[in-house]
Amino acid sequence: MSTSTLPINIGISDDQRQAIADGLSRTLADTYTLYLKTHNFHWNVTGPMFQTLHLMFEGQYNELALAVDAIAERIRALGFPAPGTYSEYAKLSSISETEGVPKAEEMIALLVEGQEAVARTAREVFAIADEANDEPTADLLTQRLQIHEKNAWMLRSLLQ
Repeated sequence: MSTSTLPINIGISDDQRQAIADGLSRTLADTYTLYLKTHNFHWNVTGPMFQTLHLMFEGQYNELALAVDAIAERIRALGFPAPGTYSEYAKLSSISETEGVPKAEEMIALLVEGQEAVARTAREVFAIADEANDEPTADLLTQRLQIHEKNAWMLRSLLQ
């Protein structure tokens, strides 16, 4: 028997696995888009908060880089290909690109919006995973929610 025809039988229906993988693909696209935006801002931030923001953005983009791998691997474990091109991410992401180089305060506000966008997407997918009793995906999404909500709070605090 060829392993390529071996069915996936993990206790989650094909339709549920597809719905979860589709949601995780949107989460992956949001996460990757936020990673790219955060890395861009790390490179290009200027002003009196340079050192603080440069280091904060670096910590956040490094964490996001690890997250994209975990999300993509979960999609693969569910039996579906993970999206991996800019064009796919542009179609799937709820986060838009930022043209040019905004001022530091605008960078912070844009990253708050991005962190919250990933949290909203993760929360939507969590409901689908929870209904399917997909604990590994629910656990992954819970961790993502905690990180994105904390990052949004920390970034927002810089604007007050």
